[in-house]
Amino acid sequence: MAASVADTFSFCVEPAGRARAAVEVRFVSSSKGKGLFATGHIHKGETIFSEKPVVSSQFLWNALCKYKACDHCLRALETAEENAQRLLGKSYRVLPHPEQCGIRKDCHQHCPHCQVAYCSSECRQAAFEQYHQVLCLGPSREDPKHPLNKLQEAWRNVHYPPETASIMLMARMVATVKQAKDKDWWIKLFSQFCCKTANEEEEIVHKLLGDKFQGQVELLRRLFTEALYEERLSRWFTPEGFRSLFALVATNGQGIGTSSLSQWVHACDALELPPPERERLDAFIDQLYKDIEKETGEFLNCEGSGLYVLQSCCNHSCIPNAETCFPDNNFLLHLTALEEIKPGEEICISYLDCCQRERSRHSRHKILRENYLFTCSCPKCLAQADDASVTSEEEELEGEGETEAAELEDEMTDV
Repeated sequence: MAASVADTFSFCVEPAGRARAAVEVRFVSSSKGKGLFATGHIHKGETIFSEKPVVSSQFLWNALCKYKACDHCLRALETAEENAQRLLGKSYRVLPHPEQCGIRKDCHQHCPHCQVAYCSSECRQAAFEQYHQVLCLGPSREDPKHPLNKLQEAWRNVHYPPETASIMLMARMVATVKQAKDKDWWIKLFSQFCCKTANEEEEIVHKLLGDKFQGQVELLRRLFTEALYEERLSRWFTPEGFRSLFALVATNGQGIGTSSLSQWVHACDALELPPPERERLDAFIDQLYKDIEKETGEFLNCEGSGLYVLQSCCNHSCIPNAETCFPDNNFLLHLTALEEIKPGEEICISYLDCCQRERSRHSRHKILRENYLFTCSCPKCLAQADDASVTSEEEELEGEGETEAAELEDEMTDV
């Protein structure tokens, strides 16, 4: 029996204790595929659902640069103060209200064989049961000749920051199947994620790896095969199948960001303080972020990506009625309504950031075609169909500056 979205819903979506609005997946069209629709009234600000990924992984450069995260759920492992000190390059910065930091180091654990870190015994056990038995490097963790280390090094050499995907997400997919008792269930689950045509797949890989992508992909495929070959997944290791797997991860992977510092800021914002103390704390936080921006730039968070069954069913709109966020400082995705959503209405998110959504129809279409290989026909784009189809240099330059500023603000506040 095929693993349908309904079959996997209970596996991925958080159970009791978290309210979930009524939604269903429907086929929309041959061009858009499936979509997510409301079956009841959803109020503005309501959490539509909370969902765990079927598989996730921290970005490799992010991990190499000592952004410490749980190897399973990506929860930030540093305290807020340690986080700030590392981003500033200063060990003497002390944060006020340290009790507002939610990191509990006494709960942290390590794999006894390879020493990768987890935020809890639950995450260590979940990783061990799903994929880590296959991927554990044991005493070879620092051995550059180990096949998995060679694969990761090759990936870092072809995909530099800012990162958008990771070869280890694909590795965890394979490892999950290798470890599973019911391998067919997992294979069918992964096959649910949107796939592209051969030409589209090549365009996606080209976009991700650059002009020399053909040779790079073949190198990665050989190393991937050496490290992880599984007979039941033999097609994934062929040139065509590897490209398809690559495209699946690139187009369906949802970015994940976690930050103990951001969590501390949110907790401080909720404190009831006398006005003078509130002003001092707000000024301290504002200056802290300015100092971090000078030292570190836009790379503030522990970052990775994951595959989410329901979230991947959400189509794009330039005027979205929902958005994703990670308020729990781990990989648990929350989909939240941005406005009232009526029964039967499609639930859409935006693949563009807030500044990109304010640019011209031509500019938005250019970004979407280059990164997602489709032309948007949302109400906003249809209403602007007669607008000029030329992007001015002024808009390009203005958009770049706005985008950088918006991305930094998102890093600061939206985790």
